[in-house]
Amino acid sequence: METILPIMNQYSEIETCVECSAKNLKNISELFYYAQKAVLHPTGPLYCPEKKDMKPLCVKALTRIFKVSDLDNDGILNDNELNFFQRTCFNAPLEPQALEDVKNVVRKNLNDGVCDNGLTLKGFLFLHTLFIQRGRHETTWTVLRRFGYDDDLELNQDYLFPPLKIPPDCTTELNHNAYLFLQSVFDKHDKDRDCALSPDELKDLFDVFPYMPWGPDVNNTVCTNDQGWITYQGYLSQWTLTTYLDVQRCLEYLGYLGYSIIAEQESHASGITVTRDKKIDLQKKQTQRSVFRCNVFGDIGSGKSGFLQAFLGQNLMQQNMIKEEHRSYYAISTTYVYGQEKYLLLHEVFPDFDYLSDADMACDIVCLVYDVSNPYSFEYCAKVFKQYFMDSKTPCMMIAAKSDLTEVKQMYRCSPLEFCRRHKMPPPQSFTCNTAAAPSKDIYTKLTTMAMHPHARLRCMCTCNRCTFCLCQNLLNSELLQTVRTKLYAVVHRRHVNQADLKNSTFWLRMSVGATVFAVLGFAMYRVLLRPR
Repeated sequence: METILPIMNQYSEIETCVECSAKNLKNISELFYYAQKAVLHPTGPLYCPEKKDMKPLCVKALTRIFKVSDLDNDGILNDNELNFFQRTCFNAPLEPQALEDVKNVVRKNLNDGVCDNGLTLKGFLFLHTLFIQRGRHETTWTVLRRFGYDDDLELNQDYLFPPLKIPPDCTTELNHNAYLFLQSVFDKHDKDRDCALSPDELKDLFDVFPYMPWGPDVNNTVCTNDQGWITYQGYLSQWTLTTYLDVQRCLEYLGYLGYSIIAEQESHASGITVTRDKKIDLQKKQTQRSVFRCNVFGDIGSGKSGFLQAFLGQNLMQQNMIKEEHRSYYAISTTYVYGQEKYLLLHEVFPDFDYLSDADMACDIVCLVYDVSNPYSFEYCAKVFKQYFMDSKTPCMMIAAKSDLTEVKQMYRCSPLEFCRRHKMPPPQSFTCNTAAAPSKDIYTKLTTMAMHPHARLRCMCTCNRCTFCLCQNLLNSELLQTVRTKLYAVVHRRHVNQADLKNSTFWLRMSVGATVFAVLGFAMYRVLLRPR
């Protein structure tokens, strides 16, 4: 001891000293045990012998673990939370007596270590300091590694970015379990229960992150309340946007929040749904996706930004208060199509006609915006459509923005209405955000409906899609009716109806009876279809 103690005091990296003998087989198993322990559970990253306290990185990691495990965010780990923590890390819950013994140890050594019969952050850190000082630092390492930390006390890349295969033409969405988890995180930090996150609440939510992931532009990307705070709907919308645009970043964020641990999943990738190929959706004429992307094209000053902000309920007066550096080129919110909640993601495309990237072209629906008060605004939309989308299967809609201003004739070879007719597009939709209240969201429901049913080529532009006019228009434009009409036309031509037949009153009588029967059957089908709706 006289020989080894000065050496151990001089070199703090020496963790253990074992006196052994290979000849006499003295302490051989102990030697290898402590050698293994020094590698697998080193004391150096955790504890500073000189200060007799844990190192800052260890304290930071354990603080994050405490906050993730504090499921109700009251600053205390109650018995249920401690048992969940114990089961998560060590696959076995603590017996009631053992739990009480742990609290008693903390009470004896720390005044504020236990509060309301629960373990505080100070008490949690004290326990781990005690484990390390008593040579049980494998306990602390087990906790750290379960929550994703490596030997340098940094979150492991394999933990943050689990493998996720995404085939081409597929998108990524959050599944039901992930939304439930994010909802619980929101409820955990919404302390005043106003269904919105104040700046302090948002800061508290992201306290387990190494950096602030959401900038001020997020407040102009999703719905906010009158105070400019992100609402519950806006919170989920931002997560949906991140998942759709950058799924790796979403996985990283879920890792910081401890999704796989709290939701008891194998990895964060289990919270992501990879949708099937869009081509399969078009073939089957149905989709299971819940997020639809709309790329918004238009010349400078046509009203694209106003169109995006109006989707978030911001009128022109409110939009004028947005700072230029806080401006967002995305807007996302929910719409309802046939009673189903869907997310519509609007993306403002920079008006560079000569170059459009693959991301600019990849979308579910194209929105072409022109200013009705600018005679040269429509020409840009017409050129973009003809060059990039005329031969594609992506549905397009023309938006006549700033409809509150005086409409002028567009300096193009045909009017916008005639252009839409020629290219089998819906007629231009009037839109303005210069309103006293929040702008109407009818246009966004139409966009989502067209994105969901691109194969249907819906001509009806009623928002409800349930009224008589909507159903009749959709029926008349349906592929089934077009097929029946083609076959009837072929039958008539095969019979070579001559002029005498056309002048015969019996022929016209048969035609009238047939048309009447067809109308009655159509109305009966309409009633049958309407009743379930």
